[in-house]
Amino acid sequence: MNKYLEAFADAFLGSVEWTWRSILFEVPWYTNYFWGLIAISLLVWLLEIIFPWRKNQSIFRRDFWLDAFYMFFNFFMFSIAISGFYKVLELIFTNFGINAKSLAVIDLATLPTWVQLLLFFIILDFVQWFTHILLHKYKVLWNFHKVHHSVKEMGFAAHLRYHWMENIFYKPLKVFGVMILGGFEPEQAYVVHFVAIAIGHFNHSNIKITWGPLKYIFNNPVMHLYHHSYILPKGSYGVNFGISLSLWDYIFKTNYIPEDSGTIELGFPGDERFPQDFLHQNIYGFRKEKD
Repeated sequence: MNKYLEAFADAFLGSVEWTWRSILFEVPWYTNYFWGLIAISLLVWLLEIIFPWRKNQSIFRRDFWLDAFYMFFNFFMFSIAISGFYKVLELIFTNFGINAKSLAVIDLATLPTWVQLLLFFIILDFVQWFTHILLHKYKVLWNFHKVHHSVKEMGFAAHLRYHWMENIFYKPLKVFGVMILGGFEPEQAYVVHFVAIAIGHFNHSNIKITWGPLKYIFNNPVMHLYHHSYILPKGSYGVNFGISLSLWDYIFKTNYIPEDSGTIELGFPGDERFPQDFLHQNIYGFRKEKD
């Protein structure tokens, strides 16, 4: 038991220390996720201000500050809080003979760096796309995912507005993805993580970008806006599930972009009864729905 407590404490304190050192600029700039997130957010927000798609939308749109809080809560505060638990789980799996290479299909370590990063990006994105579908398909998961879909005016900060339980759902499957890659995360994986953050911010921004012919590969604000549409195609539980890549939606026929005015209503049926504050939004998924 002592080794589990020590592992928990070491992981938790290590996460706190790394975050604090990041705030103080005491880590390499290219791995500084704290100021990196701020820099990407300010850049995309500035582009929203200069090139607004929905010109009648306020710079400080509805729930702007709530979404900003979600960004830092999910990306840092909750990640720190849960870090110790993941380390303990890792030790438990190791005790049962399940290690990082148990499910290896590809050994990234033997490949050129650019190939490592590309495969890491593609496989993890597919894992997240698949997880995203599950969040929509099953009611117990959808009740937590409603937090993200309660956004009524879209902007970059909505990217990280989600229930903390989604970290619990995504993390194990992302770990599974890493295990497929030989249990190896590329040394320059920070490049992939920053690219994913930037694409996610753009996809939720008030900017009209489709990337031209690359729209069939990369997700974009026009495509993702319809993911948040209040009205979905009949019989559908969701469309445009892509995270960074739209490729999966076009392959599996979950793509849907009927027009590109950007004026559609966002949300979901019954969202007028959905809590408006952080605390009650995060309690909602644990309660039995009356409707």
